[in-house]
Amino acid sequence: MDIRHLQYFIEVAHFQSFTKAAEHLYISQPTISKMIKNLENDLGVELFERRRKKVVLTDAGRLILTQAKTIDKAFQNLTTQLDDLLGLQKGHLRIGLPPIMDAEEFIQTLGSFHKQYPHITFQLVESGAKKIEEQILQEELDVGITVLPTDEERFHYFFLLNEELEVVLHPDHPLAGLEEIELADLKEESFILFNKDFVLNDRISNACQEAGFLPKIVSESSQWDFIGKMVASNFGISLLPKSVSQLLSDNVRKIKVTEPSIAWELAIIWPKDQYISFAAKEWLTYTQNRMSRMED
Repeated sequence: MDIRHLQYFIEVAHFQSFTKAAEHLYISQPTISKMIKNLENDLGVELFERRRKKVVLTDAGRLILTQAKTIDKAFQNLTTQLDDLLGLQKGHLRIGLPPIMDAEEFIQTLGSFHKQYPHITFQLVESGAKKIEEQILQEELDVGITVLPTDEERFHYFFLLNEELEVVLHPDHPLAGLEEIELADLKEESFILFNKDFVLNDRISNACQEAGFLPKIVSESSQWDFIGKMVASNFGISLLPKSVSQLLSDNVRKIKVTEPSIAWELAIIWPKDQYISFAAKEWLTYTQNRMSRMED
């Protein structure tokens, strides 16, 4: 048994399919089937129950999967630390990015960093702030962007962006002609919000409660452009960060919200008490320095 046996086993368990796991690993199905059979023979247990359309972990398989993931992670960390020790300026960086933000400046920063470190590759994972924090703690992401405040006992962070939210309405809405809208004036409206993986969902709900009402949520989504299209179809209203609302078409009205105004702060976070790779360290330093120069 070697590390590949465990890695192949992890993939089959993830996809619940030898075929899909083989496709993901770019190997043949007979090869992966043989590797899993060899692993079962070495361990003396059956790892999967073979069914017609999928494979399911046995009790022994579930037990071994937990340990296999631990061993695989340790092997990955060993490889990364050896690269760091040898001074090889390469690596792979996994970044959690909320789809709710305007990522243009962020992408420019990635591009300029890549010119300096062409052997570092990136994986951008779009998700809500709650999910991003969870994935960092589970070591599925290296760094991410979240909404402040964050758990300072678990994360280091530096400030990225601060902006207010705007009300987004259909142009024919009775309030569409106003220059400002008090939050309490929206108590009878139907809200289209980001789903509960997004801290912004909590921020809006809490602000509405402070204004004396619970928002009537008729739909939730993880995509800001889809929310904009729903508003444009007169399905309801939404509250979006100003930089995002300005990306929407002219088929909607964007208006400042007051009493209370709702703001959000974004920050880049990375875990405390966990190993940080060379790629992550260099990218964090580069990005923080770039942000400092932009503020000067």
